[in-house]
Amino acid sequence: MQSAIEQVANRFRAGDAAGARPFVAQSLRLPIDGSEQLIRNAQGDEPLLWRLRLFNPHRSRLYTLSGTSRAPWPIAADAVKRLRDRRSIYNADVRRDGDGDGDGDGDGDGDERRIRVLALLARHGWNTTSFQTLEADFRYWFDGDDACVAYVETRGAWVVAGAPICAAGKLREVSDRFTQAARGAGRRVAFFAAEPRLVDAAGLASMYIGEQPVWDATRWPETVTATRSLREQLRRALNKGVTVRSVAPDELLPATPLRVAIERLVERWRHDKPMAPMGFLVDVQPFAFAAERRYFVAERDGNVVGFLAAVPIYARRGWLLEDFLRDPGSPNGTAELLIDAAMRAVGDAGCRYVTLGLAPLSGPVRGWLRAARRLSSPLYDFAGLRAFKAKLRPHLWEPIYLAHPPGSSSHVALVDALAAFARGSFLRFGGATLLRGPALVVRVLAALLVPWTLLLMLADARWFPAAWTQPAWVGFDLVLAAALFSLTMRWRHWLGVTVAAAVTTDAILTLAQLAVYDAPRVRGLDWIAVAVALTGPALAAVVLWGAVGHRRARPEQQPST
Repeated sequence: MQSAIEQVANRFRAGDAAGARPFVAQSLRLPIDGSEQLIRNAQGDEPLLWRLRLFNPHRSRLYTLSGTSRAPWPIAADAVKRLRDRRSIYNADVRRDGDGDGDGDGDGDGDERRIRVLALLARHGWNTTSFQTLEADFRYWFDGDDACVAYVETRGAWVVAGAPICAAGKLREVSDRFTQAARGAGRRVAFFAAEPRLVDAAGLASMYIGEQPVWDATRWPETVTATRSLREQLRRALNKGVTVRSVAPDELLPATPLRVAIERLVERWRHDKPMAPMGFLVDVQPFAFAAERRYFVAERDGNVVGFLAAVPIYARRGWLLEDFLRDPGSPNGTAELLIDAAMRAVGDAGCRYVTLGLAPLSGPVRGWLRAARRLSSPLYDFAGLRAFKAKLRPHLWEPIYLAHPPGSSSHVALVDALAAFARGSFLRFGGATLLRGPALVVRVLAALLVPWTLLLMLADARWFPAAWTQPAWVGFDLVLAAALFSLTMRWRHWLGVTVAAAVTTDAILTLAQLAVYDAPRVRGLDWIAVAVALTGPALAAVVLWGAVGHRRARPEQQPST
């Protein structure tokens, strides 16, 4: 009888990679998911590069093996022998010599690089943000075969997500070499969401930017028992018919009903945010490397009303509850019900480290950051996010830093990090946010109308073609300001359209009055007032019509079945 290795080799010689699968499984004494590709066999006599990615079914360890060969036989034989003590095959790849990605300065971020990074994460992924570096916007700088830095490039900097992916003992040398590479490329360096381990090991300067809550998931049932408010929220959601279930990755393949329903939920969630979608560590890409994640959905009456995706923190055998969304119309307690299901699931598996990630600008941040937190609250509810995480009674709060090389400015590093979240352009991000017409922007427009109306009341009568036009403009602006303030409290589509049309009319009439009557009377500094009178209504009209269009375009809910 042929051995398993011989049978695998024969199958590969015949070009039957799928047929080799059960024989590899026999040698490894484990089943292999039939939906995964075991190996892509390359034809010809040229040297081949092969790579096998392996993972523990319990998601606690992942390996990558690689080698070279001139024929499928040694590939199969060597792979089976080297895998005999492993637990399972994730996928494999065979490529012609010269097609490899190699080391480099991060000039690409394709699937091959991400697979390589995933293998490093399985060995060294200690930072909370480590798995997020597999998302599409990241670039990679490899330092040999056992270290990598994942970063986003802005116009002036390389902004790192967390820490280098390497052994703890190499954090300083990898950080130093990466910084040197960045300087050679004319870029600054910032490490956003760095934890104390990196700051201490690499000798970096740092600024406290927030904290993250941590739970021992095996103790979660005790937390629920001891927290009445949490039990009440769970009860409310259950009484409203909300159910939560764990979802297997194969239920989330493209175009499946559940995948489509979750994608629509993500679209609605993004749509309802006052700011334009951000990138870097807050982008929502929940389906990449789905086999490594754990998914939970909340449903009510056949509709998805909440979604949670947890990603592994391999080196801590922990989980980050990363993508966590609920529909604005979902019953109270839906969010808590999702978290409860996730905590119990990973707790039953013995997980003792779970976090919801950074609560930015919380804890003992600098005074000017506290002021920024208060001033920006209409756009991002920093205090509310921290309060939500706190009511879940975390067992620990860990400090999070923005780190940067000694001698560089923490303020510049913060601007670089913000540029990464703004996808590299503050102007483009700000413009996209303005066109959403968030309540803060509408409130600012209303507030600016107040002093402008006072100036109109005090203006010289020579600027108005008839005695009645001055009080008419004043009355018009007062009514407009009241309508704008009303919209900031509750948006109504009919009122939004009416105000946008009125402001547009204002811009047209102002231009007409200037052209027909005021232009010959303008002297010197008068042009400043004229410019304000023309550009103010025009810009306000653009913002308000953008707000009307944005709110009309809200995606509808999609059934999950």
